[in-house]
Amino acid sequence: MIYKIYYEGDRKFALPIKNREQLMKLRNAKANLKNLEKVRQGDEKAKHDLLQLAYNLGRVEGAIAGCKSIGSFFFHDVDYYDDAQTEQIKQHILDRREDIGLVMLERSPRGGWHLVCKRRPGTTILENQVRVSTLLQLEMDTSAKDLQRVVFSTSGSEEDLPFLDDCIFDEPMTEEECREEYAFLKLRQQHGEENVPEGAKKSNKHYRPWEEDTMYDVKPQPSAISPQPSVAHDAAATYNGLLFTDIIKEYWRQFNDGKEPAEGDRNVLTFELAITLRSICDYSLEKMMQVIPNYWNGGTAEEQQEWRKTLENALKEPRKGMPYRLRQVLQALKSASGVKACGGTPTTPPPMPKKLPPLIKLLTKNVPAYYKSAVANTVFPALGVHLHGVKFRYWDNILHEATFMNVLIGRQSIGKGSIKKPIEYIMEDIRLRDEPNRRREAEWKQKNPNAKQKKDPRPTDICIQMLIDNMTDAIFNQRVIDADRNGEKFIYTIVDEIEALKKVTSKNSVDEVGLLIRKAYDNSLVGQERYSAESVSGIAPLRWNFNASTTPPNARKFLYKMVNDGTLSRLDLSTIILTDEEQDDPPVMGIYDQSFADELKPYIERLVDANGLIECPQAEKLSESMRDENNKKAELYDSEAYKILSYRANVIAWLKGMVLFVAHGYKWSKEIAEFVRWSQSYNLWCKMLYFGQQLEDELRNEREIQRQSGPQNLLELLPDEFSQEQYYLMRQAQGKKGTGESTLRVWQNRGYIIFDSTAGLFLKTDQYKKKIR
Repeated sequence: MIYKIYYEGDRKFALPIKNREQLMKLRNAKANLKNLEKVRQGDEKAKHDLLQLAYNLGRVEGAIAGCKSIGSFFFHDVDYYDDAQTEQIKQHILDRREDIGLVMLERSPRGGWHLVCKRRPGTTILENQVRVSTLLQLEMDTSAKDLQRVVFSTSGSEEDLPFLDDCIFDEPMTEEECREEYAFLKLRQQHGEENVPEGAKKSNKHYRPWEEDTMYDVKPQPSAISPQPSVAHDAAATYNGLLFTDIIKEYWRQFNDGKEPAEGDRNVLTFELAITLRSICDYSLEKMMQVIPNYWNGGTAEEQQEWRKTLENALKEPRKGMPYRLRQVLQALKSASGVKACGGTPTTPPPMPKKLPPLIKLLTKNVPAYYKSAVANTVFPALGVHLHGVKFRYWDNILHEATFMNVLIGRQSIGKGSIKKPIEYIMEDIRLRDEPNRRREAEWKQKNPNAKQKKDPRPTDICIQMLIDNMTDAIFNQRVIDADRNGEKFIYTIVDEIEALKKVTSKNSVDEVGLLIRKAYDNSLVGQERYSAESVSGIAPLRWNFNASTTPPNARKFLYKMVNDGTLSRLDLSTIILTDEEQDDPPVMGIYDQSFADELKPYIERLVDANGLIECPQAEKLSESMRDENNKKAELYDSEAYKILSYRANVIAWLKGMVLFVAHGYKWSKEIAEFVRWSQSYNLWCKMLYFGQQLEDELRNEREIQRQSGPQNLLELLPDEFSQEQYYLMRQAQGKKGTGESTLRVWQNRGYIIFDSTAGLFLKTDQYKKKIR
């Protein structure tokens, strides 16, 4: 039952709302819609004039102070998600509506969602809220557990009220039933679940054991298999916060192409699944029967018997600790959890805001919708190059410059070239300024062909900002020095493949690129000092922005050693992932012409004209708010990788906001704020998607090593089943050099490990296990 809350003096009263028509009339009342519009425009005072409803109450009519009547429904609040995530969160909730017993979903006045769900008899509001939070993996507002909780409601539009089940208007329990329910809950609170007096259980008609609650569990089917009672399949069972249903789904995705067992293979595949899951089911047959589906459909006694026998056989196998396959599945789910924390799914990035800042709207207007996210994120290295002598103060009082290094990741022939035209137009003014400087430098070289017999010194006002991708250390150093002494300017590189960045210096190495990225982000000093007067010498802050593209495999290969050393976190990542329909739709690009250049020109001029220290209180406040939200999400989704990557992702997003602030004439707007939030989520989503699992693995290995003291047996640190990649990571974490192939051969020769060619894994032998006992 829903109750309208009204006031007489300081006292609150409740009036039941008995049908949909009555509810819609209240929600769509002119006064309520007017106040709602004020709230969404920032008038916080108008919130208290909105329609107020209550959902936690049982049977009550009149004053609600001191009410002890608990209802059949409970209220749940999800209120810290930003606008860019709102639609995804809505769909996520609706997808799980049967699991959580959803009866109403309402968009809250200031963002986020209000949920009303069926309360499980015999349980408190808070218990039900915790359960829904676990199922949805969304943080809840724990202050909503009170019976008298009042909710400020919105309109009756489909946007504000996407889901409403008429069962919410059902008659509440009788007064006597409400009193019994409340009394039982008090007994549970006083004595604990296991010690509730037996008489209370029998007398309370609303007490039901878990397996009798049909809303959340499947009732056990009658069975003639054995005299033992049947075990109900528990779709809500979890392990460390992960649903077993999700664990099993991910298992089939990794090890059976996403297909469930079918006639012909269900025996062997169910057996393998049971072997994998038994270690997190306490090696309990009853627990395994609760979580492992019966792929025989369970219709006949013979099929029930076959399923049960398969699980029993799996339990008889020798125990080997947590299987490698299970570790892979759990790690994949944890990484996916980190992806969800960013507001996306494993296949869909966080959606862009509907309203974009004018500059971003302009730069993305000529590309199809499925390229807009990539273009919106990749234009900032080129925009940042136009700022010189400009510094921004972050909320921690550290000064930053407009440093952006973007890597666009996407499979071959997917349209990564869509970023080139916008960048070309952004960089046109710098290209034109570079041309005469290149001619002057060429003329000077022609006049001074012999390094030891130079007739005149090189002009100090030469400054070339756009670099080619094939340079020596000397010329790279010269460009850095020239840019610094001619107005603290940036140099810029764009390459079609990230591998080409290795040619920016003479060393031609991935390690050198990683070092340059770390120094560029911090604008640290770089250069070289030489004894010879003819050699290029000098040291200056490195101001280097770049755009690079690559494919997912090449990205992982190139950045493999940079995931956990601070390099990855300093990058701004973008990606292009197309649906099947989008891949079949040939992209049609808009026209880039003088009209486009004319529209772009004022924004570029504002960036070029800026100098000195620039501050924006709104951007600072937003960044602090995002920091707090990131910490909450990292805790909620239990992702250390997300937390670590979020620190610099916040800075990068804030810097984008500052660039847009300057480009729009030092004007902050809601569109800029929403774009900054989205940009951070998008950057983090890309990092978690492509590198989250590797970073989680390396962080876990670090913690494992820190728990050890003194020299350690490397084989002892590895799990009973391990891959060659895990072996390499463990060697690297321990500071060992080389591939370690000879060590693996020694272990095999001594009989400590064997190689399972089918699974591609090394297995510790019983001989080794006995040796270390």
